[in-house]
Amino acid sequence: MTSRPEPAGLAAWNGGWLRAARHCPSPNFGPRPEGTVIDLIVIHSISLPPGVYGGPEVEQLFTNRLDWDAHSYFGEIRGMEVSSHFFVRRDGELVQFVDTDARAWHAGASCWRGRDNCNDDSIGIELEGLEGERFEAAQYDTLVRLCNALAQRHPVVHIAGHEHIAPGRKQDPGPGFDWPRLQAGLGWHDGCFPQDTLRGGAASA
Repeated sequence: MTSRPEPAGLAAWNGGWLRAARHCPSPNFGPRPEGTVIDLIVIHSISLPPGVYGGPEVEQLFTNRLDWDAHSYFGEIRGMEVSSHFFVRRDGELVQFVDTDARAWHAGASCWRGRDNCNDDSIGIELEGLEGERFEAAQYDTLVRLCNALAQRHPVVHIAGHEHIAPGRKQDPGPGFDWPRLQAGLGWHDGCFPQDTLRGGAASA
């Protein structure tokens, strides 16, 4: 008896772990509510310390191994337990911390498309960068491949920034993020994106 071949899009996955990513499991996750439809991607930006790139600190934060005394800024986030599903470094390297079937702790108090608690039904992607500054071409390339892979496994129909789901509280990824570039790379229709990010700048969602 021969086994059925895995659908082409899902061949990239081992359960909720993307094979193309480097895996760095985080303890900061939990179950999603029963019946959850995972249809939202949330884009964030992060750097530790702020504006410093290439070090191990973001991975250490998401795995509860950050030395809070190593930098003065870390005192402001001391004890924080957070995570994201994915992290895209400046050179395009992709790191995964949480199974996409699980609930990562990235969104906080939030609301989008009429639903609160976006952690419940979203996938969080952190880009190494500082809100307001530009991101690298390699990051957009990885982000496009990642979003397409996620859409092959989950019924994703929305993409938003942390600033959109938590307005006034969060500002990332900020004005340096090129939303039209992402939309052009994905080829997804306008309804997938926040209206104020579209080419030509429509009213805010």
